[in-house]
Amino acid sequence: MEGIDKKFPGVQALSKCRFDLRAGEVHALVGENGAGKSTLMKILTGVYSKDNGKIFYKGKEVNILSPKMAQELGISMIHQEFNLIPHLTVAQNIFIGREIRKGIGFILDEKEINKRTEEILKNMNLNVDPCTKVMNLTVAKQQMVEIAKALSYNSEVLIMDEPTGALTESEIEELFRIINQLRQKGVGIVYITHRMEEIKKIADRVTVLRDGQYIGTADVKDISIDQIIKMMVGREIYETSQISTSDNDEREIVLEVKNLKRGNVIKDVSFKLRKGEILGIAGLMGAGRTEVARAIFGADPLDSGEIYVKGKRVHIKSPKDAISHGIGYLSEDRKRYGLVLDMDVELNIVLASLERFKGLLGWVKRDKTKSESQMRVDELKIKTPSLQQKVKFLSGGNQQKVVIAKWLTQDSDILIFDEPTRGIDVGAKNEIYKLLNELTRRGKSIIMISSELPEILRMSHRIIVMCEGRVTGELSAAEATEERIMYYATKRE
Repeated sequence: MEGIDKKFPGVQALSKCRFDLRAGEVHALVGENGAGKSTLMKILTGVYSKDNGKIFYKGKEVNILSPKMAQELGISMIHQEFNLIPHLTVAQNIFIGREIRKGIGFILDEKEINKRTEEILKNMNLNVDPCTKVMNLTVAKQQMVEIAKALSYNSEVLIMDEPTGALTESEIEELFRIINQLRQKGVGIVYITHRMEEIKKIADRVTVLRDGQYIGTADVKDISIDQIIKMMVGREIYETSQISTSDNDEREIVLEVKNLKRGNVIKDVSFKLRKGEILGIAGLMGAGRTEVARAIFGADPLDSGEIYVKGKRVHIKSPKDAISHGIGYLSEDRKRYGLVLDMDVELNIVLASLERFKGLLGWVKRDKTKSESQMRVDELKIKTPSLQQKVKFLSGGNQQKVVIAKWLTQDSDILIFDEPTRGIDVGAKNEIYKLLNELTRRGKSIIMISSELPEILRMSHRIIVMCEGRVTGELSAAEATEERIMYYATKRE
């Protein structure tokens, strides 16, 4: 790809970008959110058209007009947001649009579709029934189905956009095994990631984009993680140091949950949250961390248990009840639960607080919503051409910041952050870490759920660890290590 330009309304997404890929290599493509990584790859796969530039495939110039054309050439992309149809089976999803038929072509050959799917899944060491509906799979298994679908096209170029975002450590190892298998077969893989350690583990070369421009390409063996980060952000990153924990035990208890129970997912969970602290919740996928957060926020019903806010027992039956008690929740699935994608930045930021902005006869005071939203955009450094930009056109990291802005505007005293930096680059992560520390200095109390152990260790005053719906351990910041957290995260009753 040479001299690629792409402009969206109000945004120059790419300017004279370049990228090349060799057969049988893993080429990492990195940059901050909004750097243009996904846009460049969507041009390669025919999702977007380029404004200028040239694409050469196997030495010949090509003009890729559609995803179907890209697939026919042998170029496939596994998107960060899944492209699966929930109510169809795994096999139906993999062969959608190119179904195998029998007889004179009117009848689907479901048996053959299932058989071929089984072969693909077997090659991936993936234990999934081809007849299972996608809606019944975990997020990690859905990710693996996306990969299986791409492999079913016998692609020679495979683009993976944040493929490990929802995978456990063992599933990541399995994915890397599949990638190495493909590399040996001569498949060229473009690997988009924010996880710097993965680049060293899996990539041969790395290309860095910044603000829609090509910065440079290097062999992974010849460049350090610090050098890559410096190229990405154009500055040194100094991550905030862990906050002081000395006076933590003396602080007021702002939230206490006692004996929360819900089926097999929450089993007798109790803990306390103090004023001005960050309480980390660690655990492996399926430990019940998100389920506890959703139950406290009233998004899911409890079978039994008690919730106290500032010493007073409260009955939370819905998110509206939780908000009225000063609790805000930033979901791990921001697009589904945190944002209204077709609405603009301004409305998303004030959505949870509209009552505050109403005047006579219920009219919303737009001058006030505008000034409040602009203040949040400036405070969080949200990259958007205007407050009127639809949220769906922002990068993932900036969408995450809009959700945070919403709860800051609501001025919630208790904030539950579920995977607050998932899919966010190192520069934006650093800003969010600083923001969390600033919130605790203002007296806010934070529950932070994270699958990244360095993040939990860096940011938390205390850490509770969950396994299979239970709290299996509690550690102070001074006691906590990755090994101790993993011990409790795998400690079954």
